[in-house]
Amino acid sequence: MTTKITIDPVTRVEGHGRVTIHLDEYGHVKESYFHIVEFRGFERFIQGHPYWEAPVLVQRLCGICPVSHHLAAAKAIDQIVGVEPWELSPTATLLRRLMHYGQIFQSHALHFFYLASPDLLFGVDAPPEKRNVVAVALENRELAVKGITMRKFGQEIIRAVAGKKIHGILAVPGGVHKTFSPEERDYFLNGKEIENIDTMIEWSQEMVNFMRDYHIKNRKFLDEFAAFPSGHLGMVDANGGLELYDGKLRAISSDGKITLPDINTSDYQDYFSEAVAQWSYMKFPYLKQVGRENGWNRVGPLARINVCDFIPTPLAEKARQEYMAFSGQKVNNSTLYSHWARLIEVLHCAELIKELLTDDNIFGNDLIRTGTPRLKGIGIIEAPRGTLTHHYEVDEKGKIIRCNLIVSTTHNNDAMNRAVKWVAEQVISRKGTLTDSMLNQVEIAIRAYDPCLSCATQAMGKMPLQAELYNHEGVLIDEKSRN
Repeated sequence: MTTKITIDPVTRVEGHGRVTIHLDEYGHVKESYFHIVEFRGFERFIQGHPYWEAPVLVQRLCGICPVSHHLAAAKAIDQIVGVEPWELSPTATLLRRLMHYGQIFQSHALHFFYLASPDLLFGVDAPPEKRNVVAVALENRELAVKGITMRKFGQEIIRAVAGKKIHGILAVPGGVHKTFSPEERDYFLNGKEIENIDTMIEWSQEMVNFMRDYHIKNRKFLDEFAAFPSGHLGMVDANGGLELYDGKLRAISSDGKITLPDINTSDYQDYFSEAVAQWSYMKFPYLKQVGRENGWNRVGPLARINVCDFIPTPLAEKARQEYMAFSGQKVNNSTLYSHWARLIEVLHCAELIKELLTDDNIFGNDLIRTGTPRLKGIGIIEAPRGTLTHHYEVDEKGKIIRCNLIVSTTHNNDAMNRAVKWVAEQVISRKGTLTDSMLNQVEIAIRAYDPCLSCATQAMGKMPLQAELYNHEGVLIDEKSRN
């Protein structure tokens, strides 16, 4: 028997999730849903604004990843003024990349040290009072200090190029509005107030090794928890290497077959569609040629490591090879391997930041390029959480008349629902009860994807979450809430 679930619009509050689990007549899990009850109105109320305001407006979508929205929108607006990514000046490209890698570095550090590490260090049955960075600091002070300092370093990179750590402005149509100075560069190369980039690279390597050792000790749990087949989507460069700022889109199936053959990002509409469901405000993107049932993809660190052929920095590439050898699979479909992949990306970004800081082109004064204006622009970037798409169309006066945003968490919508169902099937007892441990494992499964949901609401180990359990007749038999 199917039960219709209705979401009350009053619950449209950022950071709140709702899980409903439906049992069959034998007490087995028949279906589960991870309801996203937030309503994102940016696609509508940005209409009517001039196109050059988009990079400033859309970064207010989030206080965790505003840089990603700023730069994705900027890439789209570049096209509207007739400038492709390869036509930007060298200085503008270097500065945008520096900001982008600083964002990924600090965001990944935030997620791993503040949000994910309690799950790893204390286990699924840990009491709520231990599921937070404070408990991590009390039991492993060195790990906590390094995590906090690494995040600070990334934020300082953003502040240096954008003026502020959060909601700063660097990109303008066709380039950037400011340059970099030798004094600013020296601050990061030889900094005294904060650890310099060489220290960040060293610490990033330590974190990768820490996670490798953790996998060696806990392999069975990490291999099996929320493991299920799926497609994977990410960006690669012309040689098939990992690319985070500008490249081609590649997708593979769960067994490694190419399902999207390195297409230009501007052609995304020809390959992707978005489904809707009445029980969630979030859409479900999928590949048209594969179909709705099997055409959805995971995105983010796990997916990016799966789809790329190599990582174009030496230390991160060595770490990737160790990761792949340990996994022993051509494609890794185990959800909790995301954390290891995320730390490899931290190391990669640290290496890239050093490369950019030592390139004197970063001091140039050629900041803005122009071309022949167009009425459409598409910008796609690899945000910390995965592939992010900004698509704008404008009228002859430059007013935005259409906006479509496909955020990383949207791509992971199907994956998070599958992860929740895996937990429900493995943990729910036939007696029909919900336990705190079960809710914690739901959180762990969701949090591995680093969705904006968990980042925005994590507070002392509790994700605002409501879980409901229905029997086969559609009768609510148990519920548990956290606010």
